Amino acid sequence: MSWELKKAAADTAARCGRVAVLMGGDSAEREVSLKSGNAVYQALLEAGVDAVAVDLQAHAFHQLVELEVDRVFNVLHGRGGEDGTIRAVLEFLGIPSTGSSVGALALTMDKVLTKKVIRCSGIPTPDFVELDSEADCERLLAGFELPVFVKPVLEGSSIGMTPVHEAADLLPAWTKARRYGAVFAEKFIEGSEYTASFIGDDILPLIKLETPREFYDYEAKYLADDTIYTCPSGLADDKVAEINELVRQTIRVTRVSDWGRVDLMLDAEQQPWIIEVNTVPGMTDHSLVPMAGRAAGLEMPDLVLKILEATLSGDDTDVQVS
Repeated sequence: MSWELKKAAADTAARCGRVAVLMGGDSAEREVSLKSGNAVYQALLEAGVDAVAVDLQAHAFHQLVELEVDRVFNVLHGRGGEDGTIRAVLEFLGIPSTGSSVGALALTMDKVLTKKVIRCSGIPTPDFVELDSEADCERLLAGFELPVFVKPVLEGSSIGMTPVHEAADLLPAWTKARRYGAVFAEKFIEGSEYTASFIGDDILPLIKLETPREFYDYEAKYLADDTIYTCPSGLADDKVAEINELVRQTIRVTRVSDWGRVDLMLDAEQQPWIIEVNTVPGMTDHSLVPMAGRAAGLEMPDLVLKILEATLSGDDTDVQVS
């Protein structure tokens, strides 16, 4: 890094003041959040930021005031942290925070509502059926072709997800997902999995994900060493451009901003299908945003500083992706 870039980074770090890294919490993704939060915290320290780690399971909000923090880097995955609740409280306290607006967070936390918005906007997303009861499961078998993915509506990190290939497996999959609240079934797309991370207006290099498991589950995401990541993806430039345009459209219609990740599938006919939007993605050593950042020339301290920099604008409206 040149002297000029180092000075600019140091100036940004100083302007950030004291930064609370919110992690942990009480959601089903608590353990992943702690790992992500600690990675962000260490990277901010390395970038020269006056950072303090805050586990919201152990610290009440009033301590953010007592700590006299100037802004927050939110790494609370799942409910509470990723559904707009934390953002709303921070806005009430007058503390700037990384990430999307309350409305965009609430929308994209709900996978079914997100799919409805995406579909109404003409963006391809797999067919789906909401499963509110055992009777819905029976109706699905009567009118919806297997295989499907059964998923909780309000969870991330593949928690509670099950691929269903046989009719006898649908009800157990629904029962498993039901532990986390509302459930839906999504058409199983045969093909390759990709993810596109973004920071502000920039789409980072596309990543292809391959796992010997049946799908990219919690184990493959955070624990396994046999997951294969290809970044850049290896796709032709015109296909990457097509996917990136769909990602931009998805960002635009869901009103997410600042940073995040859009997951998608590419089927056997090379048709892309948007699966979901992540507004507080993982930042662990297995995570995809740091990987895409490195491919774009951003090491972890540069990456977190770039994400945090959006809180300095003084403009809390959504960033528009052109």
